[in-house]
Amino acid sequence: MIKVQFLGTSGSVPTETRGMPSVYLEYRGHRMLFDCGEATQRQMRIAKIPFMKLDQIFISHFHADHCLGLGGLIQTMDLFKRQKKLEIYGPKGIHDVIEKVITTGHFILEGFDLEINEVKPKGVKQIYGDKDYSIKCAQIDHTVPCLGYSFEERDKRKFLKKKALQLGVPEGVLFSRLQAGESVKVRGKMVKPDAVLGKAVKGRKVTYVSDSRPCAAGVELAKGSDVLIHEATFGHELQESAIAGKHSTAKEA
Repeated sequence: MIKVQFLGTSGSVPTETRGMPSVYLEYRGHRMLFDCGEATQRQMRIAKIPFMKLDQIFISHFHADHCLGLGGLIQTMDLFKRQKKLEIYGPKGIHDVIEKVITTGHFILEGFDLEINEVKPKGVKQIYGDKDYSIKCAQIDHTVPCLGYSFEERDKRKFLKKKALQLGVPEGVLFSRLQAGESVKVRGKMVKPDAVLGKAVKGRKVTYVSDSRPCAAGVELAKGSDVLIHEATFGHELQESAIAGKHSTAKEA
């Protein structure tokens, strides 16, 4: 299951009912944020999201409403004795921004490491991948350097248990090895994964396009998505304002 939860959807300033931009995504024990606006850590507490277990944070750009929550969140993690490394991705300038937000006030990060990754994509670029999922990004069209991101589940093949048993494979560790794509020996004969795996099932895809005009890079990044999260700052009657600020209207989104 892929869990997507909105922690904030307001723009520029919070309201009584809407926090600043941040989206939480969880998949098979992997936990990540897309943007981290002001008070994101409070929203995570209200939503009962285990913020101490976050693996990655992906920042779209450095307008304050999308990143000011980083400093407080990192300081709280340190206060609560986090030890696991935290990965943060963002556009050009992210090292400087992180240095500023975490050193605001009398604070020195001591308990865990930050892995800060500056991303400069040309077209759609994969910036992270493991056996379960990949993250891609693209430069989208805003007034400052801004990234859109996509989360993509790896394609999967169904394990044909009945077929495996017919071939004499006992339940247990050999099942797991076959599912992982490894051939196994059973009663002196090799059983290959293709013999017990069905056709590939397309993985699911979630795309996050924050502040941006509609653009070809955003379309390419979002292609094939099951869920598209796209900004819509203005009603279409305010299209001139959207163009001036490099935002999208609801109709354009």
